[in-house]
Amino acid sequence: MGRVSSVAFWGRKDKETEPESREKKKKSGPIRRLWQKFRDIDWKNPVNRWKLLFVSLVGCIVVFGGGYGVLQFTNSPSFCSSCHEMQPEYTSFTASAHNQISCVQCHIKSGTVNMLTHKVKSLKEVYYHVTGVPKQIVQTEEEAVSSQNCLQCHSKNRLVTASGDLKVNHKGHIEEGIPCITCHSGVVHAKMASRGINIEEVRGDWTKESAEKLMEEKYLRPNMGTCINCHDQVNNGVKPWKDPAYSVPANAEETEKKVEENQNESAAKATTASTTSTNTTASTETEKTDAATLAEHDQKTQDIILQAIGKEQKDVKVSMSCETCHKKIKVPKSHKVEGWNRNHGTTAIQQLDKCVNCHQDSKWVREIPKEDIMSLLKMKTKIKYVPNLTVVKEQARINKFCSACHSDRPAGHVSSDQWLTAHASKAKTAEQKSECFVCHDNQKPVEGSTTPKAATDVYCQYCHRTGFKSPVNN
Repeated sequence: MGRVSSVAFWGRKDKETEPESREKKKKSGPIRRLWQKFRDIDWKNPVNRWKLLFVSLVGCIVVFGGGYGVLQFTNSPSFCSSCHEMQPEYTSFTASAHNQISCVQCHIKSGTVNMLTHKVKSLKEVYYHVTGVPKQIVQTEEEAVSSQNCLQCHSKNRLVTASGDLKVNHKGHIEEGIPCITCHSGVVHAKMASRGINIEEVRGDWTKESAEKLMEEKYLRPNMGTCINCHDQVNNGVKPWKDPAYSVPANAEETEKKVEENQNESAAKATTASTTSTNTTASTETEKTDAATLAEHDQKTQDIILQAIGKEQKDVKVSMSCETCHKKIKVPKSHKVEGWNRNHGTTAIQQLDKCVNCHQDSKWVREIPKEDIMSLLKMKTKIKYVPNLTVVKEQARINKFCSACHSDRPAGHVSSDQWLTAHASKAKTAEQKSECFVCHDNQKPVEGSTTPKAATDVYCQYCHRTGFKSPVNN
């Protein structure tokens, strides 16, 4: 046994060892040799122990400091904007009232565990970015913004909204388990997914300048149709918010997939049909089903409006009348005038643009129609309304809010036998006739016609089958 000098991890020391054979040195790898040197260190020497402590401290600073830096960077909005597929989301975020907070404050629940868990789950987004970006970025049910995040900044004790018009018991809704995003889904991104304006083809059109046109106020605020839809379901014993899918937009790709599957299924059934007549019958039945569905939807909307204006009272859990949520002081003074229901036609002609701010069908529907981003960007300033009886007449026919009353017999028409002999004097001039045709048709409506049907099914030629002495304007 000879004494050899071996180099430790740091420092030198002499130790009696058996000389290693050349063959053994070849077999040992760099990690094994490094481990052997580490074992050969004299740990009884306090200097070596202090060196180990120093190296360990530096290592921890590098590892944890670097990890923290990476987390902070990936949590910043600038990191989100680094991927081109997030351009619509980032641009809308910068144009919203929430642009002073980071994305993760809304999209990740507070807590280190939640943060790290989300980072691991987000690896799939890196995978999609490399292998193929989805056609549309849509918030999933698992990643929906939690009410817990909203309550970090907002109080649940608010009763009146910032506008001062709405009376909403936020605390009651939250304690019932209704997620904040059920009503406030558009507060940052203006419901772009539901509107279909963040798809792959239009991501380059989202710029700082275009955001002003795309971020419309009506999509940033809660949609009244959401309130109506939810209240209606509650009155029927259903709590729709229990289903997470109720609070997030539908995924366009999944919807297309379902539509394609249904089409393939229909095509398969059509292929197995033995004759053309069978296919024709099936097509006719489908059309009837679609028509029945549309009629059912229209009737449901009409019933809800009747409840809202107090014409149809029901024993319900949540009142559907306007004053339940809206302050009465906001009702226009003109509406409080006696006989307003019978004499508001002139006001409607002069101020139709103001009327439809409240009395518009789209405000009573939860579903948002798909939009064309190029059309939105080409739109100029809002066209000023010019009083027009024809426009008012069409609005009265297609607007279910108007038809809720226009389908009823006005008080001024008195009884039928008296009106039949007296109404000629009420329709002498072209202007008087035009007022009649707001609610009535001249001829019997043709099934499938594109002309909006009158609110009432009483038409002139039902009695005047031989014509009129003077021209009649439809």
